[in-house]
Amino acid sequence: MPKVKTNSSAKKRFKLTGTGKIKRKSAFKSHILTKKTTKQKRNLTHTALVSDGDTGNVKRMLAIGK
Repeated sequence: MPKVKTNSSAKKRFKLTGTGKIKRKSAFKSHILTKKTTKQKRNLTHTALVSDGDTGNVKRMLAIGK
């Protein structure tokens, strides 16, 4: 069997927690920030967990066993 390749874009965007959950960064924080309020930008700073529905797809991209 050949090696399973990790998706390069996924390995830059996601990190595993100690319990095996997947962390992600909030979207809408990269550009066009002038029209967003300070409160909105502050709340987008925090990381979140990948939802249960998407966890399988992300684990497949990261070549992690389910």
